[in-house]
Amino acid sequence: MELQLALDLVNIPEAKEVVKEVEAHIDIVEIGTPVVINEGLKAVKEIKQAYPHLKVLADLKIMDAGAYEVMKASEAGADIITVLGATDNATIKGAVEEAKKQGTQILVDMINVKDLEQRAKEIDALGVDYICVHTGYDLQAEGENSFQQLQTIKRVVKNAKTAIAGGIKLNTLPEVVQTQPDLVIVGGGITGQQDKKAVAAEMELLIKQKIHA
Repeated sequence: MELQLALDLVNIPEAKEVVKEVEAHIDIVEIGTPVVINEGLKAVKEIKQAYPHLKVLADLKIMDAGAYEVMKASEAGADIITVLGATDNATIKGAVEEAKKQGTQILVDMINVKDLEQRAKEIDALGVDYICVHTGYDLQAEGENSFQQLQTIKRVVKNAKTAIAGGIKLNTLPEVVQTQPDLVIVGGGITGQQDKKAVAAEMELLIKQKIHA
């Protein structure tokens, strides 16, 4: 099980500062969609150069032109690139083929997918690396979470790794860990805390303990 830090509301210098604080306790740094919109793929490039030992995920939420966008993100140094599960199979296939050429990976974000079980089965057959359940900011505000969605995809996904994102905090992490995703994605649960390093260290402990249990 890996821990991914999602950076959404920072510029490049701030991103570097946050990663510096928690780098010992995380596996993947996510350059969130707002950062890509504000800073471009330069953010991916700079974080990868600053922290070459960490994997970097570019949260592009690709909906079209899969191969081209994956190529560009890979060139910038991304190890993992996100595609939306709500897009068509052709876009996902194009992204997967390009990622294989580039030696990078594809994470499919299932945000707002209506028939989660059916779509997860279809996407799993397309050769993606991760399938991620994700409760977006707007739905989190209404009290929704992704735990049940994770159980749903765990039942049907046979090839891809499973991931979970959306509103995960230290107090809800044990429940997440029990469901055994391969990747846990945390944003504000770390970045919004006073002592980011301590929280990240505790999360790492919970996640890694479960592997050895």
